[in-house]
Amino acid sequence: MRVLVAVGGVLLAACGGSSAPAPTPIPQNPNTITISATGVAPKQLTVSPGSRVLFVNNDTRPHNMTSDPHPDHSDCPEINAAGFLSAGQSRETGNLVAVRTCGFHDHDNSTNTALQGRIVIQ
Repeated sequence: MRVLVAVGGVLLAACGGSSAPAPTPIPQNPNTITISATGVAPKQLTVSPGSRVLFVNNDTRPHNMTSDPHPDHSDCPEINAAGFLSAGQSRETGNLVAVRTCGFHDHDNSTNTALQGRIVIQ
C-alpha cells in the first residue's frame, strides 16, 4: 500500500504544470530573406562564399522557395534546401560556396515577381 501511495504522489508531481512547450527559436543568421504577403525582402542579398541564407515565412500562407530556373531549379541547388515553408516556418539554404548570382522564386507561384529575388555570392 505504501508503494502505491508513493508512486501516486510521484505521478501527481510529474503532471503538475500545464504550460505549453516553448516555441522553437528561429535560428540567428544575418543573411535572412523574409517572405511576407507583399513579397520577399530584400530582393537581392549579397553573401560571402560558404554562407547559408535563412528564409523566414512571415506570410499567412505557405511558400516553396527554390532556385531558378522554373521548373528545373538547377542553377543553385543549395537554395532548394529552403523548400516548402508553412506560415511561420523558417529554413536555411545549403552552403553557397561557388561565386555566382543565384536567382530564386516561389515554385508554387513562379510568375509572381514579388516572390522572386537574387542571392549574390562574392
